[in-house]
Amino acid sequence: MLVTPGSQRDAVIDRQLAITLASIAGGINAAAFYAVGFFSANMTGNVSALSDRIATGALSSAWLYLVIVIAFIAGAATCTFVILAAERRGVVGAHALVILLEGLLLAPLSLVDLWLAGTVRVALLVIWLAFLMGMQNAVVTHLSNARVRTTHVSGMATDLGIEIALAWKLRGDANPNASGNDTRLRLHLTTIVAFLVGGVAGVVLYQFCGGYALLVASALLCMLGLRGIVSARARSRLA
Repeated sequence: MLVTPGSQRDAVIDRQLAITLASIAGGINAAAFYAVGFFSANMTGNVSALSDRIATGALSSAWLYLVIVIAFIAGAATCTFVILAAERRGVVGAHALVILLEGLLLAPLSLVDLWLAGTVRVALLVIWLAFLMGMQNAVVTHLSNARVRTTHVSGMATDLGIEIALAWKLRGDANPNASGNDTRLRLHLTTIVAFLVGGVAGVVLYQFCGGYALLVASALLCMLGLRGIVSARARSRLA
């Protein structure tokens, strides 16, 4: 799932990636909104909120939205730098390494949520999570050649709508494009549902154990990353 790159991937692997990481991303994003009232992965909403604050002169709160967007971009850039550096040095499992790094960086946020309060807690949580969501969206986009995007629901919903229209056009045709359309339709729908279900689970878990929910997400990401690294190294030895 985290080892097979780009054109070598099939629909099953892409759906596994979508289900696993979209559900975790949905859980983190929804739990963060429940905890602090900000979305860490919704850059469309954050840029809109930033423009609103600037237009209305509420500059004292505009800075947070600006930093959230910058953090998301920085996370995506960091992910790409790590992958490129790893590939240049011949390190196998570069994408899995990024997921492991995301999991390790997520763990301290549990302490931030549990020990801090007020504006500092809110700012650290949402900015740090935005950075991590940028990392995750970038690694998944890079790994799947942009077929899977685990935090970009607007894009997934757009793609789903396009594929629904194409499916209607191709219905009943013996068209070679029909099977590809069906594959993409299921992938986009699966990703959105996984994000939704993960979001529900994330909020329920946060209600139950508070900041420790972030440790659960951290552990899941670390396990996925380590498994991917081990799998990549095993493949490398057999090659």
